[in-house]
Amino acid sequence: MKSNIEVKDVDVVILCGGKGERLKSVINDCPKPMADINGSPFLDILIDYVASFGFRRFILCTGFMGGTIKRYYQKRKDPLEVLFSEEKEALGTAGAIKNAETIIRSNPFLVLNGDSFCRIDLKEFIDFYFAKKAMFSVVLVKGAKGSRKQCGVVKIGALQQVIRFDEKVEIVGSSFFNAGIYLFERSIFSMIPSNKNFSFEYDLFPKIIDRPFYGFVSEEEMVDIGTPQRYMKAKKYFEGIR
Repeated sequence: MKSNIEVKDVDVVILCGGKGERLKSVINDCPKPMADINGSPFLDILIDYVASFGFRRFILCTGFMGGTIKRYYQKRKDPLEVLFSEEKEALGTAGAIKNAETIIRSNPFLVLNGDSFCRIDLKEFIDFYFAKKAMFSVVLVKGAKGSRKQCGVVKIGALQQVIRFDEKVEIVGSSFFNAGIYLFERSIFSMIPSNKNFSFEYDLFPKIIDRPFYGFVSEEEMVDIGTPQRYMKAKKYFEGIR
């Protein structure tokens, strides 16, 4: 790595607190990140992929049916350290990492959505973060002009600095989709209120647009399980991979 931090020393925070309302017609007996993908929980696939780069310390931010996730990973036998940050009430994406502040010890730390997957080189992402002298970075994937998705649309400048972030809007010009993978400097905690529902997309990102916030562009596809249709697509995507 080109950075001055080793992968094993970077904490990985995974957001696992969503209710998965749109998936209830397909799964209703487990939280969304635990949805079955060809015999394995989706969260297992995500954690195993991230761990393949050398990450060893994982913090799962749980909410809805969080006990199911906690019991599963307390029984799972592997060399990884898995910790839990439990929400008594929904705190949103940014509120979830604020709730985990006392457990997160690295600077920077990696954050991932627990219901999406993108096969990027995470070491390259960390190198990018340090090369840009960033405070915050986000992985971006390409989308066809005019397309719509249930995720944020990001516009970057010539130096890859994030200059605009719009949640759930139509792709216009040279914009990209937010892949739900971030590197944050610990200063991010000072920008998030405690014990309050606070989101990355609507509340936090507008506050950091004028800071060193950079977009790492990937050619890889982002796969998510947010709807029954995308859940079935994810099952096909992972066939034969694991």
